[in-house]
Amino acid sequence: MPQIYARPLTVGDTIAVFSPSSAATAFAPQRYQRAKAFIESQGFFLQEGSLTGKKDFWRSGSIRERADEFNALLHDPNVRCIISAIGGLNSNSLLPYIDYAQLMKDPKIIIGYSDVTALLAGIYQRIGLITFYGPAVVASLGEFPPLVDSTFDYFLNILSRPQALPYTLSQPAEWTEEMLDWETQSRAKNLQPGSWCFEGEGKVEGRVIGGNLNTLYGIWGSEYMPDINRGDILFIEDSLHSAAELEREFSHLLLCGVFDRIAAIVLGRHELFDDQGSGKTPLQILREVLNDREIPIVSDFDCCHTHPMLTLPLGVRMRIDFDTQAISLTSQWLA
Repeated sequence: MPQIYARPLTVGDTIAVFSPSSAATAFAPQRYQRAKAFIESQGFFLQEGSLTGKKDFWRSGSIRERADEFNALLHDPNVRCIISAIGGLNSNSLLPYIDYAQLMKDPKIIIGYSDVTALLAGIYQRIGLITFYGPAVVASLGEFPPLVDSTFDYFLNILSRPQALPYTLSQPAEWTEEMLDWETQSRAKNLQPGSWCFEGEGKVEGRVIGGNLNTLYGIWGSEYMPDINRGDILFIEDSLHSAAELEREFSHLLLCGVFDRIAAIVLGRHELFDDQGSGKTPLQILREVLNDREIPIVSDFDCCHTHPMLTLPLGVRMRIDFDTQAISLTSQWLA
């Protein structure tokens, strides 16, 4: 299938927020307003989807209402980027109702993370549009400086600034997983030093595919799940899981033969991982499941639930140089 690309963002463009699952704009209105003000301060216009500020028990609206919100933004010629408010658990419900023909006619930047993986993967699989694993409005852009500035800078580097290939991703020097109440937070979160961990030798290059692992299981085996092919680089991340849950998820990939096909793994930082007293890290659990398979791995990658967050195009080619400890993108992601 030929790939489709959205055009780059420029200052003055309209960015639209939508709520495909949880109702973050309703349960965290102050954080949402802070995010909205930040986006507009950067020279963009934020257009609110029809479910902004609304709540339907565990979600922002019915399945049809959520699909209608998304499709309305697809049909709006002024909207150049559609970004989720937050994730949740139910974005996969929208996949049968998306107007894929309209998205092919007028490709837009589609970006989000966590549960929005279902939409990013499903859209890519159905029409070949390069989608983006990156910040969400409330969860990411409602943060305080300096984290929101770093996250938005990574966002703009990928989505609006011309980049020569190969483009090397920058490693944040600091990160945080500190939890503060969204509606009472009054300070920046505490930071700790961090870097990516490279386990392997030489260079590996392949198509990068994946997203939030828990969410991928909600489309696994369906027509919306991209094939994981020989030579691919698998990007996976998760949040708030226990060691037991993570072993189960990694073992599912093993049982499906994924680890026999891929060339490398990029493992995102795991926000507030519960090691259940074992002292084991997600990487150690993954290595145990791999059972001596010598798959090269980059772990603690900052495109995940922690802050700051990189923006990563999915479906493009990635090169990992384990000797120089660098990750580069080697194929285009925008028109």
